Amino acid sequence: MTATATASSSAGKRRRRTDARGSASRSLGAKGALLVGAFAFLFPFYYMVIGSLQKEPDSSPAGAFPHPGNLSLHNYAAINSAISLGRSLVNSGIFTGGVIICTTVFGLLAGYALARLHFRGRGTTFALVLLIQVVPFQLLMIPLYVLIVRDYGLADSYLGMILPFAINTGAVFIFRQFFLQLPPAMFEAARMDGAGELHILFRIALPLCRPALLSVVLLSFTGPWNEFLWPFLVTKRQDMQPLAVSLANYISTVAAAAANPFGAILAGACVLAAPAVALYILFQRHFTSTDLDSATKG
Repeated sequence: MTATATASSSAGKRRRRTDARGSASRSLGAKGALLVGAFAFLFPFYYMVIGSLQKEPDSSPAGAFPHPGNLSLHNYAAINSAISLGRSLVNSGIFTGGVIICTTVFGLLAGYALARLHFRGRGTTFALVLLIQVVPFQLLMIPLYVLIVRDYGLADSYLGMILPFAINTGAVFIFRQFFLQLPPAMFEAARMDGAGELHILFRIALPLCRPALLSVVLLSFTGPWNEFLWPFLVTKRQDMQPLAVSLANYISTVAAAAANPFGAILAGACVLAAPAVALYILFQRHFTSTDLDSATKG
């Protein structure tokens, strides 16, 4: 009996050691795959930054590891003198900020109505919201151009750039889905106390939807900040063009005569990408946080 028990115990220990080694190997393999994926994802950003700092262009693989003496901020000064980075950034900021405000306000109101108000045609309205998401913006561009530029006379204006993006069906969908997750008893209790719908929305529901609000803001930021085609159509004056349009005009008109067009273009791309990257890094932890539990306790 003792010998059998000892053999069984030894076999169990060997199996546990084998399982532990297998688990460690799988863990190392997963970490290695993640490191390779992270390197492949981050290398273009690294190359963009390094290329923007090179005084002499080097498009060969060796250019990814330049000599320190070949690094300077000259390309940023060159692109700034060519397209006025400050003015272009202000235009991009006003355009993007206006879109974010409109998208958030209209998305919040429409999402709350589709989630918590009962009215005839609510399901059909939500189906239309989903249907609009599959319609390409390019399909609507010509009628929008005729309406905004010719009929409204909003060419070369911030309002003309903002209006087509003022309502985002993606934001409506995000807010609706979030409000559906909130406890219905919370809304019914507020109504029984005599609170109106706007009071319930802004005093009860809005403080709880911070994760959805941040998601909408970040998603709304990326689109207009990088948007090129629509601002290019409605703005002809250089002092009204966002940074993405100014960079495209630089590439097509000025870059051929520049001393280092490769570095100047990458410098402009770095300036264009920096705010989006900074916002995502700054607010990343808020995506998984929620104060919903605090509203349902007690």
